[in-house]
Amino acid sequence: MNVSVAPSSIGLSQARPISVAVLAMGGQGGGVLVDWIVALAERRGWYAQSTSVPGVAQRTGATIYYIEMIAPDASRPDRHPVLSLMPAPGKVDVVIGAELMEAGRAILRGLVSPDRTLLIGSSHRSLAVIEKTAPGDGTADAAQVYEAANVAANRFIAFDMAEIADATGSVVSAVLFGALAGSAALPFAIEDFEATIRAAGVGVDASLRAFAAGRERSAAALKQDPKVKPAAKPAPAKRFPSLEPIGHAGYDALVARARKLPAELHGIVAAGLQRVVDFQDVAYGDEYLERLEALPRDATGLLQAFAKYLAVAMAYDDVIRVADLKTRAGRFNRVRREVRAGDDQVLAITEFFHPRIEEMAGLLPPRLGEKLERSKHLARLIDRGRKLRTSAPPSFLLLYCVAGLRRFRRGTLRHAREMRHLDAWAQHVQRFAASDPALATAVCEARRLVGGYSDTHTRGESKFDKVMRASERLAGRRDAAEWVQRLTKVALKDADGAELDGALRTVETLFEDA
Repeated sequence: MNVSVAPSSIGLSQARPISVAVLAMGGQGGGVLVDWIVALAERRGWYAQSTSVPGVAQRTGATIYYIEMIAPDASRPDRHPVLSLMPAPGKVDVVIGAELMEAGRAILRGLVSPDRTLLIGSSHRSLAVIEKTAPGDGTADAAQVYEAANVAANRFIAFDMAEIADATGSVVSAVLFGALAGSAALPFAIEDFEATIRAAGVGVDASLRAFAAGRERSAAALKQDPKVKPAAKPAPAKRFPSLEPIGHAGYDALVARARKLPAELHGIVAAGLQRVVDFQDVAYGDEYLERLEALPRDATGLLQAFAKYLAVAMAYDDVIRVADLKTRAGRFNRVRREVRAGDDQVLAITEFFHPRIEEMAGLLPPRLGEKLERSKHLARLIDRGRKLRTSAPPSFLLLYCVAGLRRFRRGTLRHAREMRHLDAWAQHVQRFAASDPALATAVCEARRLVGGYSDTHTRGESKFDKVMRASERLAGRRDAAEWVQRLTKVALKDADGAELDGALRTVETLFEDA
């Protein structure tokens, strides 16, 4: 890693200040980190100033903090510097990203320059809203950030600081402060950094542990070959649960049956089986295997795709599922761990719900639900956002009762619609499997267009239906599978459906020209 920074390289002269930009999202302690850096400079008698431009929300826009610091002019003690309020592209000495993509955004904003900037970033990921809401897998490619950073920055330090924070019981900001100290980018002693943390008086012991670990990792990088820079970690291999009995007679019978499928499928089938049984019951798992067994055993690739997306389709998101997940004991324990709530602290969790008339009608029997959907008065009454504190008994009991409706799910309007849609898709797959396995596999993978709930689910299902109609039109062509894959990719990136409609018109021209 080429991370060594001589203190003189970023301007200890009186000519210009040292500039530091910090990009962090809510909850990562960016403000604390900035306060520490300012206090550190002032502790040594320097002038220091910090400003910030807040983001829109925790994962739709990071806050940009900017710090300038300069040593006093001993020959002119009566002079006070005028420091900048905002970072200027190409004029920043140190850029700190509290998460990998924040480091990438700093590069896009022009804050990182190859002749000057030390870039420090945590390599962990906290997915942005646009990544979570994208159909299919919207996760941004971390390798691209590494590649850009190695070109754009003069020096680049990156490692998983969130992992260190968790291990030391602290937060990312303390590890970042340690990485800054270990980089030798600022002309202050390690003792000054530690004294700054102690003076803050909050979470001192944990912060010092995280600081020391971050400093050691950063300092160790200084000893590496200066020509070597951090490389992106390879994506971890997908790990599936094992297809093993659990001591439940009904479930274990399904496991024994699933083991008769090709061995290559056991991992994905185990994951799918666990998902659908958790969603409904053992009988639902039996339906899952029945649908899977209807396909030819020799088409392994097709079976793998069908096993995956069949489980996703059968375990759809509805009001019952949401209520179930929000009232599980494991969720409350996880939230307590994430916010580091102590045993003597009271944790309050407030959920925001915005159900549509369609979600509420979906809980009723088909005839009654369809009648309710047509009521504009009820739609206006229901279609309002509500806040429920699930950590309080009244709201918890309300959601717990809704989750208990799972036993009646098969008789609801929503389930009837989901099963009709699933059956139509499965029939497509079975029909194409006999003549064109590649097309059948592409039709399986197109199912990733359908996901989420409410408007997201409706939009995704509409795009999926268009791709299915196109697959019927394309069946029999040698390039049918390629066209379905192409249409699926377009649909995944197309928010309003305009690009997909254009691609579908192109498909129609294939038959007009024929």
